[in-house]
Order: sequence, then structure tokens, then C-alpha cells
Amino acid sequence: MTDFTMTTDVDGVATIVWDTVGKSMNVMNQQGFTDLDALIDQALADDGIKGLIITSGKEGSFAGGMDLNIIAKMKESAGDDPARGLFDGLMGMHAILRKIERAGMDPKTNKGGKPIAAALPGTALGIGLEVPLACHRIFAADNPKAKIGLPEILVGIFPGAGGTTRLSRKLGAMGASPLLLEGKLNDPQKAKAAGIVDEVVPADELLSAAKAWVLSEPNIVKPWDEKGYKMPGGAPYHPAGFMTFVGASAMVNGKTMGVYPAAKALLSAVYEGALVPFDTALKIEARWFTNVLMNPSSSAMIRSLFINKEALEKGANRPDAPDQKVKKVGVIGAGMMGAGIALVSALAGIEVVLIDSTQEAADKGKSYTTAHLDKGMARKKVTQDKKDAVLSLINATTDYDALKGCDLIVEAVFEDVGVKAEVTAKVQAVTGPDCIFATNTSTLPITELAKASVDAEKFIGIHFFSPVDKMLLVEIIKGKETGDVAVAKALDYVRQIKKTPIVVNDERFFYANRCIIPYINEGIRMVKEGVEPALIENAAKLVGMPLGPLQLVDETSVDLGVKIAKATRAAMGDAYPDGEVDEVLFWMYEQNRLGRKSNAGFYAYDDKGKRGGLWEGLAAQYPVADEQPDLITVQHRLLFAQVLEAVRALEEGVLEDIREGDVGAILGWGFAPWSGGPFSWLDIIGAPYAAERCDQLTEEFGARFTTPALLRDMADKGQEFYRRFGAQEHAA
Repeated sequence: MTDFTMTTDVDGVATIVWDTVGKSMNVMNQQGFTDLDALIDQALADDGIKGLIITSGKEGSFAGGMDLNIIAKMKESAGDDPARGLFDGLMGMHAILRKIERAGMDPKTNKGGKPIAAALPGTALGIGLEVPLACHRIFAADNPKAKIGLPEILVGIFPGAGGTTRLSRKLGAMGASPLLLEGKLNDPQKAKAAGIVDEVVPADELLSAAKAWVLSEPNIVKPWDEKGYKMPGGAPYHPAGFMTFVGASAMVNGKTMGVYPAAKALLSAVYEGALVPFDTALKIEARWFTNVLMNPSSSAMIRSLFINKEALEKGANRPDAPDQKVKKVGVIGAGMMGAGIALVSALAGIEVVLIDSTQEAADKGKSYTTAHLDKGMARKKVTQDKKDAVLSLINATTDYDALKGCDLIVEAVFEDVGVKAEVTAKVQAVTGPDCIFATNTSTLPITELAKASVDAEKFIGIHFFSPVDKMLLVEIIKGKETGDVAVAKALDYVRQIKKTPIVVNDERFFYANRCIIPYINEGIRMVKEGVEPALIENAAKLVGMPLGPLQLVDETSVDLGVKIAKATRAAMGDAYPDGEVDEVLFWMYEQNRLGRKSNAGFYAYDDKGKRGGLWEGLAAQYPVADEQPDLITVQHRLLFAQVLEAVRALEEGVLEDIREGDVGAILGWGFAPWSGGPFSWLDIIGAPYAAERCDQLTEEFGARFTTPALLRDMADKGQEFYRRFGAQEHAA
């Protein structure tokens, strides 16, 4: 069954409707390109057809992107030369879209040709915008919920079906940069203001407006096909254009630190393409796109940030249980965490009971939602009616009786076993037997906390990351007796609030904190050794970490680190490995340098809380050594400190799915997104090399770098994590 169909009306206007079978949004697949090509040929050859409209059969959207199976098939098409297969496949796509753009015009005179309009009912992303950009005029329905843009850079690639070349030539390098380099999405009105679409019309006038334009005998020659075309803002050899490209290069390298190949490749394609005729520019774009697709970083990012993330959000690891959609949630504790949980729940349309020990504290928690909505209104993203509706869903109170009828409780009180046990008893004295009780904790064992529950099978951990409204990840923790219904309830709830879940088993620090604490500790340990703090911080950023370990301590607070260290030491006794770290951390605590919240930490801060450089007093206490390690050694210490914990978590059954390990690492603490996550990174460098490097680090720096048995076994067998533990389908 074809995804494209064509009809022609009495006025000679053909309408091609894109309607991908079995999908809620159109997705371009290989057959789709073939069918579209055939229909364009048919329309251009039919003298009775005066022009065309390409539109969608999906209500409220045009298209959401490309089926990544196309990329895999291109690689396979050339046998032992996947790069050739990719390049040839991309040039085939370019040929189809160029055919639409030229529309039968005489190549020498630009005469003739049939006008082709794109009519977008709503969202148009990726190839869903690249097809319209090849058309002669883009009409968009005035649908404020629609998103229009090219978000490919966010998953490690760039628009490779002409979008990069066409948009930069249409808007100029400066105008196109937010869309190409940042993946910025616009609603139709903003897309028109930016010059992306040509007209925004009422939804019920979309096709009639497009038809009227087609019949108006318009000039359809694109600017870059006219003689004398000049790139808006100047080409690279023009003084203004030169400065634009110099600035863009600095911006890209400043933001990506050179570890994201797609951004550099995109900029190269725009720069080099601007120096040559349009058709040559398309070849350059295809070459750079092939280069990116052959880079393992891009494949890993696509797999983790697109395929795996989407699979987890759709319930890839959900138990077989009836629908557990949450209707009424009770949030216990109206502090920063509880207030954030109440906010995201109410925004999802869930009735919320927000409880604290005093009415003043409960009201303050609700005011967090008020402030969030007020900001939305100031940006004209939220209406007064929307604000009133969301706030009406939150009942801020001290009365536990208000929890009657809740099907989910999320407890977010102080991190203390006794306090949580007391709250659990008070809640379960009111709620019904089917209510699931979730505790929001980042460190306390779920199995231990479940002892206070009347039914451990309905007790589960839900670890939100702060700030709740901005952080995408939610870590769901199963206790020893947690049942399938509780897991399903937690997963369904996380899906309702539009977050990405990972499910892990109960062990100290669960997964995310288990991996991030060694990263922080390794950075602090190097300070004590005399490694230059600036080298530690910059090494982390140059390998793709969003924050260096010392800055991360400042952001989360030194006193929290002290508290965790004391609790861990008490639990582990003589096996506690981080005494050297504690020396530095406890000294900072004694100096009352608690981090950003005290305007004093590993970094210096001004009176307004703005972070400056690293604190000079650190070097006075821990002098910088005359001989410094090389950059790679510092980076490997910081990376392996994290990935070895991820491997051990998999080895011990804390992680049950490496997809959750990779997605959780990127979304939870920002593990080098270019790598696709810790398991993808190990696959990129190879298990044999990873094991060898661990042996070297162990010999030089200690047993914490000991190669896990699982990694050693994989190294001996030459295995990859995604071949041993993960499905390969759809991987680009």
C-alpha cells in the first residue's frame, strides 16, 4: 500500500496526499520516496495538470521525519562500501527533490515548469520540512501547536536531504543558524517571521490558498537558480559573510568543544556549498552527511537519543499489566522537589493533592506552579484559562484525608528513613488497598523503606532529578518485593508527565548516583594529588561533560557531598574507598565553602552569585604539582570512573537493559552525549582496548579501575555490548 496518492480537480490542480499507513504522523521511508518520485513524473508529464499541491492526510501535521531504516539500507546496498551506498542513496534523494524544485523548467532558460506548493496542516520536522523547502511556496495552517524545523542536530546528524543547503541559501548563514545548529523549532507564525514558510493561513483555507497561488501563474524559479544570485548576508568571500562564518565557527567550537562531529560537518557543508553552484553544493552536503553517518558517534547518538529513548517512553520494559493511568496523585512534601512533582502532574491534567506539615508550606509549594505559569503567560505560551485550569487541579493542604481516592502517592519528604516511615503510615491509613505508594529518594534503599508499608508489593521508588520541570529523566527503582502493577503504574505515570523512564533494581545509589559520584570523587581526588584544577575541569568539558566535577559539586552543594560520604562510610566500614576525597571535601565544608548556595565553593562567586574562576585558596591548601598529567589521562580517569560503575551495575543486575543505562546516563547527569552513553562509548573504543586501558589505570591509580569480569570476558571474546545485550534493528 502506497503512502502517497494523487488526485486532479477540474481546474487542473493535482493534489498529492502523504499519508503513512499505520502511523499517527507521516514518516518518509524508501517506498515513499519511490512513490513520490513516480507521482511527480506523472504530474509533470500530464499536459492537463497545471500545477501541484503536496499536503498531508494526517490531521494537524505534515510529517515527523525519516524512517532510519533508509540509512541502514543505504549502507547495505553497496556491500563492502557502505559510504558509497550512503552517498549514492543521498544523491538519489537529492535528485527527487531537485526534480520537484525544477518542476520541468528548461535548464537553460528557466522557462516553463509547473508550480508546486506545499500545504502544511501542522508539524513539519526533518524531511517533513526538507520536502516543502524544495517546493516553490510553503503554506502553513495557523496551528499554534505545530512545530516547524530541522531538529536533526539534536540526535547527532544534520539535515542531509537538501535542508542544509536550501535553508542557508534562503535565509543566509546567520538566519539559518538557529534552525540548523541549534535545532530550533518554531510555530507557524514564527516560522513565517523567520522566512522559513511563505504564508500562514487559517486551517480551513489551507488548500484553497495553495490552489489559488498555483493557478496564479507565479514565477517559480528559486533565487539560487537565477543568474546573479547572492547569498543573504554575504557569501564566505564577502566581508560581511566572512565575519558571519568566522563567528559561526567560533560559536560551534565553543559550544561543542570539538566532540560533536555533526555540527562541524554542517558548518563545513554550508561554507563549502556557498562557494559553488547549487547542484555542486548538494553533492558537498551529501559528502559531509555521509561522513557524519559513518562516524560511530552519530550512530550512537541516533540510537540512544532517538530510537532507545522513544522505545523506553513507549514502555519497552513495561510489565504485562492493565492500563495504570493516574487519575489522582498525592504528593507528600511541598518543598522544591514536591512542588516540581505537583507542577508536572497538574500540567499533565492529573488531579493533585499537595500536602505539607503547615498550610503556609503547602501554599508555598503550590506557588511554584503559579510562578511557572506566570512565566508562560509573559511569553504568551499560556493563557489565563490554562493557568486557572492547571491551578484548580492542585489542592494544597495539611489534611491527609484529602488523599482519599488517590491511585498514586509520591512521597517527597526529607531523606530520613524514620521520617519517611512515619509519613508512609499516615498516608496508608487513608488511602485504599489499590493505591501505589512511591517514595522519591536518591539514595535510601527501597527495600528498607518498604518495611514501613502495609504492602511492599505496591511500594516503589521514583527518583526525580532536580529541577523536576526541566530534567527529562525519572529513575524508577524496584524493591525486592515490588510487584508488576506498581512498576506499570510508575511507568504509565512517567509517560503521562512526558518524562523518560528507566527501571532499575534496588542497590546503594541505584544507577545514576552510583555512576556520577565516582566522577565527582575522581575530580576531587586529582585536586589532592596536585593536578591543576583548571585542567580537571576543562578536560571534562573537552570530552563532552556539561560540567566539570568541581563545578558539579558546587551546583549540588558541598554539604550534600559530606552527608553522602558520612552515610556511605558508615555503611561500608573498612571497605570505604574514598578517604582521600573526604579530606578535601570535609576541609571545604570546614571553610564554609558550600558551593553556589553559599557563594563560595571550588569556584569563586561575586555578591550576586555569578560564578567566576576557580577559587585561588584551593591551590594554597593543595599545591599544584610541577609535573602535570596529559589531557587524555585526565579524561580517561573521569570517563572510566563512570563507565565502570555502569558495567558493574549491569553485571550485578541493577541495570536490566543497556538502553536504560545509556539513555539514563545522558539525560540523568549529562554523560558525554556525543558518545551515546557509557555502553555505546565502550563499543566505540572496543572492549579489548577498554580492558587494556583499565589495567593501565589500575596499575597507576588504584583498584577502583579494576576491569569488571563482564568487560574482561567481552574483551577476550571481542564482543560489543549492543551485539551481546541489545537489538540492532533500526540502528543507523
